[in-house]
Amino acid sequence: MAADSLINWGLLSLNAPGWGGVLLQGFFNSIQIAVGGFTLGLALGIGGAFGKLYGGPVLRDLLECYTTVVRAVPELVLILLLYYAGTDLLNQVLALFSIGPVDISGLMAGIFVIGVVQGAYSTEVLRGAIKAVPAGQIEAARAYGMSPTKVLRRITLPAMLPYAIPGLSNLWLIATKDTALLAVVGFSELTLVTRQAAGTTKAYLLFFLAAGALYLALTLVSNVFIGMLERHARRGFAESR
Repeated sequence: MAADSLINWGLLSLNAPGWGGVLLQGFFNSIQIAVGGFTLGLALGIGGAFGKLYGGPVLRDLLECYTTVVRAVPELVLILLLYYAGTDLLNQVLALFSIGPVDISGLMAGIFVIGVVQGAYSTEVLRGAIKAVPAGQIEAARAYGMSPTKVLRRITLPAMLPYAIPGLSNLWLIATKDTALLAVVGFSELTLVTRQAAGTTKAYLLFFLAAGALYLALTLVSNVFIGMLERHARRGFAESR
């Protein structure tokens, strides 16, 4: 009876003050940041991978510093550094051109921070995937007179996808979890609003279980789409035993 009373009280606490809607809004904010950060990181990763493989010595060294530093420093430290110091640096640069300070929204700052972190890891995932493409396929395409752009579009990208998708899918799932770190800078993502709801209602178990269920649901749905994408990319490949 005591357990039933506790659950009923928790459900009332979830619904009466409207905390259910607040949690869903925080969940939506987390998804927005994860999608934006993953997309930005993927763009940085594509540029970084090709820069490391085909760029000049200076570009390769700069990209090596970028991926090494980002992967070496804890993500929480990077978030605090980029969120606060990055905004301050941008306003200082704007002041040099007599431009007033800008107020960057928490959403855009979160996307930028997650994107920079994701970009370093995406660079290495995509670089490894590109190197996994058999060199003979590239040479054959060039022998047929294909332009570098056509080789990239018709040979390199389709051939590298089966090798890149497992690593990129892991990075997507990591991005969904990394949004929780933005709670330390006060952005209203799922973890922060869950903590606020739990602190207000004292129903800690209920709210944190609800947040965990939302993260789990996102992961399960993501796995379904990732599986479909991977099967499509690997069509024609021999099944491994």
